[in-house]
Amino acid sequence: MQRPGINPEHAEMSDFLCDFCRQEWTAAIPMVEGHRGSLICASCLTIAYTDVFLLNLDAAPAPATATSTCTLCLQDISTPSWKSPDHACFICKKCINHAASVLAKDPDFNWKKPSPAK
Repeated sequence: MQRPGINPEHAEMSDFLCDFCRQEWTAAIPMVEGHRGSLICASCLTIAYTDVFLLNLDAAPAPATATSTCTLCLQDISTPSWKSPDHACFICKKCINHAASVLAKDPDFNWKKPSPAK
């Protein structure tokens, strides 16, 4: 997401925030981008991956009158997902897996998919 009120012609890296925790994007904090500039930081991705893939936790179902959509792919959520604990945004299981694969391949960061505790 973009910081509210930024000038798009003079946007800086710190004007872009993780949709899930609102952390600023910096050279030291990796992010993965979704549709329409949505972002998830490595910290939130680690939690989402752990909760959905390793602990089999998923977000509570949306109320019957509302449909939850994935913040990254903009699709209605019909599979397990992760909800930000602080903001009304979700990431679907498919996007969690895709973002984790993308970030794990980034040579600039030493991020790895979380693995089960031994």
